[in-house]
Amino acid sequence: MKTRRALLAAALLTASVALTGCGSSDAGSVPDGWGTLKTKGVDVSYPEGYEEQSAGERGEHNAAAAVRAEGGRKVSVITVQLGFTEANSAEQAAIAAEAGIQMGADVKGQKDVELAGADEAKRIDFTFKATGEDGGPSKGTPVDGVILAGLDSTDSAFAIRVDAQEGSLSDGDLDRIIDSVEVH
Repeated sequence: MKTRRALLAAALLTASVALTGCGSSDAGSVPDGWGTLKTKGVDVSYPEGYEEQSAGERGEHNAAAAVRAEGGRKVSVITVQLGFTEANSAEQAAIAAEAGIQMGADVKGQKDVELAGADEAKRIDFTFKATGEDGGPSKGTPVDGVILAGLDSTDSAFAIRVDAQEGSLSDGDLDRIIDSVEVH
């Protein structure tokens, strides 16, 4: 009887370990047809319709960037910054990343987020009105933004920022972008 219980307990433990590894999270997964921004600290994927920018096209502080344009104007931008601050935690990286949000933006808050390969990471949601500059949406157009911040395996800060003109990026695609993040 004791042997039987021990075997049953071992079988249940094995099954629970196997199921735990199969969770519903798609962290680090890349949907078919998507491109990927690859950097030494993090990778993040983007939907069809975005174009990856070369080092000369993107901002000098961005390790990688992808842009989606409609009618000759940028409607969504995904950027990756690495080592942009001396941080000792995801919280500190998030605070530094939040400082880069334009004045007058409405910061909705910060919360924990699970990213593949990261011990901890933070998500900051915000909205702002476009300035109409740099080929972006027309002045006054509402823009939704998300920043994912944390530390990579070398304890260097990273920030992945997704800005999208209101209505130009579905919630589902935003979730898939976040799920695609892989921290090295």
